[in-house]
Amino acid sequence: MRLPVILFLITALAGSVPIKTLVFPTESCTSFVEMIPQKPMNLTAFTLCMRVATELSSQREIILFAYRTGNYDELNVWGELDGRLSFYMAGNPVLFKVPELRALITHLCVTWDSTSGLAVLFLDGKRSLSKIYKKDHTVSPGGRVILGQDPDIYLGDFDKHQNFVGEICDVNMWDVVLPDSVIQGIFAGQREPRGNVFDWDSTELRINGDVEVAIRELYTPVWAQNVVINIEADV
Repeated sequence: MRLPVILFLITALAGSVPIKTLVFPTESCTSFVEMIPQKPMNLTAFTLCMRVATELSSQREIILFAYRTGNYDELNVWGELDGRLSFYMAGNPVLFKVPELRALITHLCVTWDSTSGLAVLFLDGKRSLSKIYKKDHTVSPGGRVILGQDPDIYLGDFDKHQNFVGEICDVNMWDVVLPDSVIQGIFAGQREPRGNVFDWDSTELRINGDVEVAIRELYTPVWAQNVVINIEADV
């Protein structure tokens, strides 16, 4: 006897988009990139994402993102000497024991919400445990954001033994905590939603020193379609 068997297949097509990428080739105390925010950074929640690769892990501390006002490091993201990743907001850090950054591009996101204090890190779409950090805190506006250096004063006093060496791109920031599923989609290459604090496609970048700007392809999902196939089978 032959009965129809229905198979459900998911077919996905992939495309690519060109994006700019920043290459910091050597240790330096003069090379950095300033990012100009699209709105004041008066933040009670955020999602910050980037794609990054470096071969300096476990050799020394590495600054990945720095936002400083006149008085404080308002928001810094670090690769620590012991391989952990961390972020600091005007004081002690919250630290995450995760796989070290390597030469292969890694998608990194950190999220934080002031009301709950929940801080979370994502690596290549995988979510860490939640930690409680700086509950009821607010990130203050009026500072400057730079990639590649850790400013110990408003925009200066750089230390080449803390600077970033490697490649970084696709730095986007939102003033809300994005759902896990959205962060996983961004890791996979989705280009929506666009960052409303920093949108890598349109944010102004001010290049200083020995930083190369190149173009690379980012592979993106175009669409997915459910295909239903009827097959007769002997039973």
